[in-house]
Amino acid sequence: MNRQLIITTTLLGVVFAGFGCASQPYGKTDTKWVTLIDGGSGLDNWIQVGDANWRVVDGAIQADKKTDKANSFLVSKNSYTDFRIRAEFWASDDANSGIYMRCADIKNLTDRTCYEANIFDQRPDPTFGTGSIVHLSPVSPMPKAGGKWNTYDVTVKGSRLIVTLNGVVTADIQDSKLTSGPIALQYAAGVVKFRKVQISPL
Repeated sequence: MNRQLIITTTLLGVVFAGFGCASQPYGKTDTKWVTLIDGGSGLDNWIQVGDANWRVVDGAIQADKKTDKANSFLVSKNSYTDFRIRAEFWASDDANSGIYMRCADIKNLTDRTCYEANIFDQRPDPTFGTGSIVHLSPVSPMPKAGGKWNTYDVTVKGSRLIVTLNGVVTADIQDSKLTSGPIALQYAAGVVKFRKVQISPL
């Protein structure tokens, strides 16, 4: 009788321990997540393309100026095929930024040679503004990201791309044009800050 009670208690303990470890809040240690930006961690995980003034400001990586007309980017040193990205970002109302994925050529970074989850509240054509995948998945109504901290959660697996902004799915498409490549953070205008960027290969 006592032996049966001990076995049952042990099994229950294992089950509850499993539930406790099954999910962890965003930002907690999780071995499958690779942190590329975490507060003032600097730019060691990135290759800078263009002349934007990326730097650490108040616990975030920030850019607010460039002199060249061309867009500027922080490009990951590694390439990825299937993955999930979580990014906390702040953008001014006039910011033009985005998260580029599966970039085919880092010497030619565009919203056609990469998939772009856009951050652009004042895009002249709001169809592909904030929350969209540019050229592929329009968003309506367009959510506004300006003047506050936001979270992008993007899953790219096979031909499917799902973009979630602040807990709301804003894009969900199938496209097989681009299969692998680095990710990139764009700076084109305004003030853009990233205080946490994590990626998990799938």
